[in-house]
Amino acid sequence: MTSFDLNAVLEQATVPEHSAAFMRAMSGGEPFLTGPYLFIAAHDWLLAVGYPLSGEYSPDGFDQALSQALRRTGARDCWAICPSLPARLRVHCSARDHYYLLPAEAAVPPRLERQAERAAASLRVEEGNTFTAAHRRLWAEFMGRVALPSNVRELFARTEEVLPRAPGLSLLNAWDREGHLAACLLLDSAPQRFLTYLIGAHSRVHYSSHASDLLFLEMIRAARRRGKDFLHLGLGVNEGIRRFKTKWGGKPALPYEVAAWQEKGGGRARVNGLARMLASMPAESAARREHLASRPAQKRFTMLWEVEKNGRCSWIGGTAHFFCYSFESSLHGLLERVDTVLFEGPLDRASLDQVAEIGRSPEPAAPRLIDAMTEDEVRRLERVVCGPRGLWAKLLGLQAPDPPGVRFFLAETRPWMAFFSLWTSYLARHGWTQSVDLEAWRLARETGKAVRAMETISEQMETLESIPIPRIVNFFRRCGEWNRYIKRNVRAYLKGDLEGMMGTSSEFPTRTEMVISRRDALFLERMEPYLAQGRSAVFVGSAHMFNLRDLLASAGFRLRRCR
Repeated sequence: MTSFDLNAVLEQATVPEHSAAFMRAMSGGEPFLTGPYLFIAAHDWLLAVGYPLSGEYSPDGFDQALSQALRRTGARDCWAICPSLPARLRVHCSARDHYYLLPAEAAVPPRLERQAERAAASLRVEEGNTFTAAHRRLWAEFMGRVALPSNVRELFARTEEVLPRAPGLSLLNAWDREGHLAACLLLDSAPQRFLTYLIGAHSRVHYSSHASDLLFLEMIRAARRRGKDFLHLGLGVNEGIRRFKTKWGGKPALPYEVAAWQEKGGGRARVNGLARMLASMPAESAARREHLASRPAQKRFTMLWEVEKNGRCSWIGGTAHFFCYSFESSLHGLLERVDTVLFEGPLDRASLDQVAEIGRSPEPAAPRLIDAMTEDEVRRLERVVCGPRGLWAKLLGLQAPDPPGVRFFLAETRPWMAFFSLWTSYLARHGWTQSVDLEAWRLARETGKAVRAMETISEQMETLESIPIPRIVNFFRRCGEWNRYIKRNVRAYLKGDLEGMMGTSSEFPTRTEMVISRRDALFLERMEPYLAQGRSAVFVGSAHMFNLRDLLASAGFRLRRCR
């Protein structure tokens, strides 16, 4: 198969991950075939399902198909599952397990069948695909009392959303005589040869003895009625789950290995390389080597100007509020030459918490971003911001820890809060965990400099509230371009190319007259006395430097780029 044919995939499926519609709904990615192998990709990540839809598995053949898929997608974050990893991926192996299978015609253990039949006397079994208020209550109760693995908890949390988007999913329900939901299983019958048991829950509030056993027996009977060859019970995961699967006759069958890696070297790879280099330098103490190896990758701070008037020198730097490199060494050298350091606004923890609290508390009648976006736009934004999500993503360790609730921010926070929260979450997933402003603030405080803020929190709130909602919505709609945007931004910033940065950010939500130009005049007024006395450093967002250079020159200061 060279083109994607959903029905053909389901006809030859051998593992739950071959259920392409379910995988699309859970992950937000799009499935495609390369040779006999299924891949799921979105934005900059790729999952490779190394169980062939036809023919025998070959590590070398799978590796060749993976290479083609990587060229096609240009993926950065990659994961593969297969019976045995190709040689080059073995170093990236993160887990080994087995899929547990149960033949549909296997004899049911008599004891379990008797227990299920006793439960049937007081319960009504029904299969459907409607997620009701009773299901929400059962899911909440079960998740609240059971310590679930993170991947299972994610599937519980997203059942209602995924259910209507994945043909083949169904709920097998056990209702008691009062109409309460005593137990429920989520099943996937889309693959032609097998039925998959995904998750299940039973109630203690409306407890009915052996309700789960009754549903398991009905699941086996449903598989037989549908002509399935076997039931897929998933991975062993831990001893408790394995016991549950084996008591019904499930056996470990297909071997399972996982690899996770970055196709293009990221910050972690650079830090590891630095650690290896330092380890070969015996003159350094072990503590010093450990400190340096743990630091983020360092770059020279080039977005810097010397400001001079009447023979007194100060400096002004254009910052990146979020970035993928540290400038600690350069900033240390700069701060040794100054006594006072100025920032746009206060950056202490209490001030940042105050801003965040305001952002999470919109006025009841204030507009919400989610009302300005279509469902398809929201889903696309979720894929880009969160990356791989869902049952398989968490099981394989693919999902970013604590991915943001995109819909929550769009619906329950102020627009500027939603913008900054989702944008920074996206950047953090790509290794942008640094901030020039915060790094300079921390170093200034640690070295005993006088630290000043040029704006109050109320002034900053006025600015944030002025960001036009249409600009934020448009930026979110263009989330597919974010990867190219940040790559261009890195190159321009590291070169100190101010014009290059402005050229890549004209549609950025905060590039407005209110946010930039009006504040430039205010900043000049408040920084000028410090610059005039000398031995001061000012840090403002790089976009402000576009106008501030001319404003400072008009005020009689001479500016010189520090190269």
